[in-house]
Amino acid sequence: MRKLEKLQNDSKAKTDEKVLLEVKNLKKYFPIKAGVFKRTVGWVKAVDDVSFFIRKGETLGLVGESGCGKTTTGRTILRLIEPTAGSVHYNGEDLLAMSKRKMNKYRTKLQMIFQDPYGSLDPRMRVKDIIAEGLKAAHIGNRKERYEMVKEYMEKVGLSPLYVNRFPHEFSGGQRQRIGIARALIMNPELIVCDEAVSALDVSIQAQILNLLDDLQKEFNLTYLFIAHDLNVVKHISDRIVVMYLGKIVEIASKHELFNNPLHPYTKALLSANPIPDPTIERKDRIILQGDVPSPANPPKGCRFHPRCWLAKPVCSEEEPPLVEVRPDHYVACHFWEEMEKQN
Repeated sequence: MRKLEKLQNDSKAKTDEKVLLEVKNLKKYFPIKAGVFKRTVGWVKAVDDVSFFIRKGETLGLVGESGCGKTTTGRTILRLIEPTAGSVHYNGEDLLAMSKRKMNKYRTKLQMIFQDPYGSLDPRMRVKDIIAEGLKAAHIGNRKERYEMVKEYMEKVGLSPLYVNRFPHEFSGGQRQRIGIARALIMNPELIVCDEAVSALDVSIQAQILNLLDDLQKEFNLTYLFIAHDLNVVKHISDRIVVMYLGKIVEIASKHELFNNPLHPYTKALLSANPIPDPTIERKDRIILQGDVPSPANPPKGCRFHPRCWLAKPVCSEEEPPLVEVRPDHYVACHFWEEMEKQN
């Protein structure tokens, strides 16, 4: 078994043209202030030493329960939130080491679709101005050219160009999310971070948006980091899946390998909680975790999952397991993953 950093370098050496984004030892700590003078008395470790890579043209799913650091990871990669430490290499360039001026040149290639289709659109702006805002900021085209591009991309996401002068409140939730997709797509990006892009939508609308994202990926050769908590959605759209728990990555694998052979106890518990579509089938393998998720301000020593893990032994509370490759392209951070495999 080899450590993840060496494996990433080996994989990058083998398929360098395929690795679009590489995240190494990414950390984001938020200060805890107290007292009259608001002194820092502690840190919330939202993202703590996270490493992974995304190949060009693939969809990497990022899953975990609420508060595990998924959204913070996505926002930190794009520097919407400044990181505490680590590096993010995009096509070999470290985004986190760039000045803000240089970073602005890369923002056209790195876009984001936000979770809330209601809160992510300015209610005072017309659709044509919302979608063209990035073009205007990047000084792309004149007013007439931008207007024509807006109409073109509205059609690509399934909206009529006749709606360009409407305001966001005149659209449904699904239509608003299509506007958000058009706003990201019009910048001609290579990587799009989809932050819970369908979680606020009805199930039928979710399917439409997922199919749209899939079609756009094929047409424009897009790469997605797809953040979600719905395992069925992630299974549908992702090529590989990253599982996070309390700011740490616990497992990375292809979707087929992860669903058929989970090697981390938390992944196993997460999958067991996934609802079965047929109500007549009784789930017998449901795992009920004991206790609550620890605070990221005071995470447990050793493996962060050990207070709730049925496989935990003394070493788990003393030594943090590294993320290592135990099968081809299957990484897990667990001292006793072999015992977990026997239970599958």
